[in-house]
Amino acid sequence: MKPPAETEHLSDFPSPTKVLKKAPLMASIPPPLYPSSSSYSPSNYSPSSITQMGSDHIISILLLLPVESILSFSMTCRRFRSVASSDSVWEPICRREWGSGGVDALVASLSQQERQRLSWKQLYAQVSRLSSLSCRRLSSKSGAFPNPRASHSLNFISDWLVLFGGGCEGGRHLDDTWVAYIGNGHNRVICWQHVNSGVPSGRFGHTCTLLSKFLVLFGGINDNGERLNDTWIGEVLYEGQIDLRIAWRLLDVGALVPPPRGAHAACCAGDQRVMIHGGIGLYGLRFDDTWILDLSDDFKSGRWHQVMNAQSSPPPRSGHSLTWIGGTYMVLFGGRGSGYEVLNDVWLFDIGGNGPEWKELKLSGLPSEMPLPRVGHSATLILGNKILIYGGEDSERHRKDDFWVLDIGALRRFQTAGSKKTPRKLWKRLSIEGHSPQYRSFHGVCTDRSGHYVYVFGGMVDDVAHPAEAYGLRFNGELYQVELVLQL
Repeated sequence: MKPPAETEHLSDFPSPTKVLKKAPLMASIPPPLYPSSSSYSPSNYSPSSITQMGSDHIISILLLLPVESILSFSMTCRRFRSVASSDSVWEPICRREWGSGGVDALVASLSQQERQRLSWKQLYAQVSRLSSLSCRRLSSKSGAFPNPRASHSLNFISDWLVLFGGGCEGGRHLDDTWVAYIGNGHNRVICWQHVNSGVPSGRFGHTCTLLSKFLVLFGGINDNGERLNDTWIGEVLYEGQIDLRIAWRLLDVGALVPPPRGAHAACCAGDQRVMIHGGIGLYGLRFDDTWILDLSDDFKSGRWHQVMNAQSSPPPRSGHSLTWIGGTYMVLFGGRGSGYEVLNDVWLFDIGGNGPEWKELKLSGLPSEMPLPRVGHSATLILGNKILIYGGEDSERHRKDDFWVLDIGALRRFQTAGSKKTPRKLWKRLSIEGHSPQYRSFHGVCTDRSGHYVYVFGGMVDDVAHPAEAYGLRFNGELYQVELVLQL
């Protein structure tokens, strides 16, 4: 495919006028040191040093600037446009803003022909303006596959899907572990394998968080209604190139542990910490507490501690989402409150700086410009540092099938600037191509290493005979692949 012309690249970004007003590059460059007015004349004026600077030095400067300033600089002359549009500028920008791990995984998944014609500026532009997803249902080539379920966990580890537990028909819990090899994401048929190993007791509404090659499982509810607060470590073991096993063990966490709960939210907080928030305790009590598990002892043991003195924390809730966005920041969205109300508020949590701090992002705009309140949805960090929100249900158990992205870049600019006014364009609804998943809630979702492919399994869906009624609930056992639509 012939690379698009430069004018096509520029059309992917804001207009020149808006860019120049937002981040004028020349304002950041010191003026030339002219002689005094008495000795200055046009005849002794020499060009500024930047026009005589080599391209390598210019690129080094550009990589210190925000994207808006780079675009402004590219509009000053033909030579600077060529330099500022090169792969030498935009590949490091992609790695800087999306992380090298995800970028390396994306490149590895491309064919040799796609790599040769890849334009990093075009890739950045397409991810930035992402507007659609392509969905397809994956089938299993073996006779064995997981039972339909909801409130389970689904993780992606080194090209494998790992599924554990959940609830099924009759209110029963499940205690099984299943794995399936995904590879580069191009396979339409997969093979589920039931893993026989020492597993945690059956449960649903638990959380299972990936850190390196370990899964950290906490809490949940069994089919007797008992809330749990045990912590398990699942170590990933490879047996040859086509077999994977999960070795579960109960983690020693000492005497201080969070109260028993289920339907809480969890995410990693770096490479050696897991954070949980909220959930349902005994007698239906909803929590508003935050706990962090420290696993710095090489995952041999762990220690829980409660986050105290955090200002203006979110109200109690369950069935919400918590997503780590890098550094010391996490994003909380939605859930069901203590009064059974369903929420769509967004909170930014920072565990760094001078102490833990919650900050609500009070959004403005029309209801159509943001997701409606929901519980039992999924939130996944995808390519381009965006959080993908999918599904869930409202207070009347009407399930949803919409996909939204939350712009983390805008959130970070908001946080860095210290502005009290939240940016308006934080949310964007995506269109769907192909075989879209049904309306569903309390499903399992994970993303591959690049964030280019998202996998959805199970959940509660509408029964054909009695849609959107409590007695019309049906547990689903289908696996979907959701791909970000990019013209690579």
